[in-house]
Amino acid sequence: MSHHFHAVVWIDHHEARILEFNADDAKTDKVVLKHAATRKHAQFSGHASWRASEDTGFFDEVAAKLEGIGEILIVGPANAKLGFLKRLQAKHGSVADHVVGIETVDHPGDGELLNYAKAYFRKADRMLPQVD
Repeated sequence: MSHHFHAVVWIDHHEARILEFNADDAKTDKVVLKHAATRKHAQFSGHASWRASEDTGFFDEVAAKLEGIGEILIVGPANAKLGFLKRLQAKHGSVADHVVGIETVDHPGDGELLNYAKAYFRKADRMLPQVD
């Protein structure tokens, strides 16, 4: 499958939205967690609160969709983006090598996310050495 050079991944603990793009075209993809994360709260269970650990299968599915991308920006509202980056570094080194940034972004629509990513890559590209 042919990929665009740039991609932005918006990720939280329930879903990931992937936008691949170039100057003329963009395509979107989505990965949704197959089962809900388990939450317990001390008020209801009598135990200390806890949250289920990261779903590695979910992260692996997102990573598979990023194979072949030249530059990847990871964004999201909370710490799932960091868990995803750690999973990439541990199990998907070929994808992790193409991550150029990680940023905190709330819940943008696809258009806002695409504009954010384009602006980010314009700035990032100016800081990278030019290759002939």
